Amino acid sequence: MYRTIIMKNSYKDSIVLMLLTNEISALEGVKKISVMMATDANKSIFEGSGMLTPEVEQASANDIAIVADVESDEIEELMMEKIEEFLNQSDSSSDSGSQTTVETWNQAMKAKPDANLAVISVPGIYAAHEAHKALDNDLNVFMFSDNVSLEDEAILKHKALNKNLMVMGPDSGTGIIKGLPVAFTNKVANGSIGLVGASGTGIQEITTLVHKMGKGISSALGTGGRDLHDEIGGVTMLQSIKALKDDENTNVIVVLSKPSSKKVQDKINDYINTLDKPVVTLFLGEKPVEHSPNIYRAYTLAEAARAAVMFDNNQNPIKDLKQGVAKDVDAKQTNKVIKAYYSGGTLASEASMLISKAVGIPETAKDIEGVNGFDVIDLGDDQYTQGKPHPMIDPGIRIDYLKNAAKSEDLGVVLFDVVIGYGSHDDMATALAPAIVDVMNQKPDVSFVASVCGTNLDKQGYDNQVQILEDLGVIVCESNQEAVLTALEIIGKPLTLESLPLNEKETTSSFDDEIYQSNILDNEPKVINVGLEGFYQNILDAQGDAIQYTWKPVAGGNLELIQALQFLDNVKEI
Repeated sequence: MYRTIIMKNSYKDSIVLMLLTNEISALEGVKKISVMMATDANKSIFEGSGMLTPEVEQASANDIAIVADVESDEIEELMMEKIEEFLNQSDSSSDSGSQTTVETWNQAMKAKPDANLAVISVPGIYAAHEAHKALDNDLNVFMFSDNVSLEDEAILKHKALNKNLMVMGPDSGTGIIKGLPVAFTNKVANGSIGLVGASGTGIQEITTLVHKMGKGISSALGTGGRDLHDEIGGVTMLQSIKALKDDENTNVIVVLSKPSSKKVQDKINDYINTLDKPVVTLFLGEKPVEHSPNIYRAYTLAEAARAAVMFDNNQNPIKDLKQGVAKDVDAKQTNKVIKAYYSGGTLASEASMLISKAVGIPETAKDIEGVNGFDVIDLGDDQYTQGKPHPMIDPGIRIDYLKNAAKSEDLGVVLFDVVIGYGSHDDMATALAPAIVDVMNQKPDVSFVASVCGTNLDKQGYDNQVQILEDLGVIVCESNQEAVLTALEIIGKPLTLESLPLNEKETTSSFDDEIYQSNILDNEPKVINVGLEGFYQNILDAQGDAIQYTWKPVAGGNLELIQALQFLDNVKEI
C-alpha cells in the first residue's frame, strides 16, 4: 500500500534526499520509496515511476515529498522515525560545521564583500537565474548544476566574457582553483601542471596520477561538457588556457576534452599553437597522428599524465615517453567477454575506446552495451541516476549489475573503477566487497580487474582501498588505461599502444587571445557556495575561505515565474 508524507517548507539538497531514500529503502517491509523535493521536474519522475499521488501533485517546490509502498502501518511508523532521525542528524551536522550561512544574495555580498567565486549546485531549472545573480555581483561561476539549456549557457558565458569573468559549467563536476578543491575532486599536491578539461573524472584521473608520480597541480579548470559545441564556441576552454598561460605558477598545460565541433576544436588547436609553454592535448576518442614541437598529443588519460610530468621534469615525452602496457597476468579467458561497470563517465569512455579497438568494434568514445556480448556502462549517466544517488556515492546500482553479470555464460572479466575523494563514498571497496565475493564464488574462473582513482591524501586512503580489493583477489591497476589493457590481456585480445612521430615543422598562428581575458587565477578564491552544503564543508576542510548560501527555490518554485525572471535576465544582455 502506498503512503504519502509531505514535509512542508523543509528544503533539503538532492544528495541528502538521495541518501535518505537509499537508507529507508533498506528497511524490511519497505518495498519501494522515493524521497524528493516536490518540484515540477521531480513530479514528472514520480509520475514515471507510478508514484505521483494527489498529495504530491498539490505540494510546492519547497516541500519534501515522500511516497512509499509499505507492507503495514507499523512499518510506516518505523519509517517516519528513521526519516526524522536522519534529517535531524543532517541538520545537526550542517549546523556544527557552518561558520557563516546566508539566505539571499544581498546577505551573501554583505557577509563576504571580497567574494570572487560562486559555486552553484541547485536544480537545473533554477541554476541559470542564480548564475546571472552571481555574475551581476562580479563573481566567477563554477556551475555543478546540469539540465541548463544550451541557450542559457551561451548567454551566461558571453556575459561573463564581457566582464572578464568565467563560467565553468554547467555540469562541471571537478575543479581545483589555485589549490582549492571544488565539487568532486581529490586532494593532490600543489605544483606547476595546470589542466583545463570538459571532463570531471578525466581531470580526477590525470591529477591523481600526476600526484602519484611525485608532481603537483597548479589549477584544474572544468569547462562543462558542451563548451566545445558550436553554440558556445569553446569560450571557457579558451579563457582557461589563457589563464594558465598567464599564470606564473603553471609551467605545463594539459587540455582535455571529448571531440566536439571540428570548427571549435580547430580554434582551440590554433590557439595552442601560439603558446610558449609545453602543452599536452587529449581529445578522448580521437586517434592523434603526430606530435608537434612543444605539443604532445595523447591518446589516453594515463599517457597525458605521464607526458605532463615529463615536461615538468624538463624531459621530452615526444621522444622518450614509453607507452603503457598491461599488468603481468597468468589468467587467460580466451573467447570470453568483459563486463565493465563504471562510476566515472570519462573512464567508461576511455574503456569503450580501447576495448572497441582491441576486439574489432567500430571505434567510439561512447558506451558499449551488449555489442558482441561486451558491456561498458557509465552508471553515472543521467538515465541511471534520476532520483537516485550517483554510483560514486551509493554502491547499490553497481551491486545490481554485478549480480546480473554472474548470469553471463561467456563472462571472462569484470572491470570497474573506484573513485575516491571529496563527495565520494567513505569506503566503496568494502561496500562492493560482498557482491564481488558472491560473483567470484559463482564464477571462480572470472577475473576481477579494477583501478582506484585517488590519492593517500583523500579521506578514504588510496592504499587502503587498494588493499581491500587485493585481499578479495581483485587485480588492481595503477590507472584506468592499465586496467583496460590488463582485462584485454586476460581474454586474449592484447592491445599495443603506438608511439607517434614528430612533425618538426614549426606551426604558426595569428590567434588573438586578448578577448579571452579572465581574472579567475588573479587572486585566492573566496567562495559563496550556493546549494549542496557538502561542497561548502569540503572547502572548509581544505582551509578555504567560503560562506554557505542556504538556497531555496526562487518564486516559490513556480516554473513559469522562474522562466519569466530568466527571460528578463536574458533581455538585459541583448
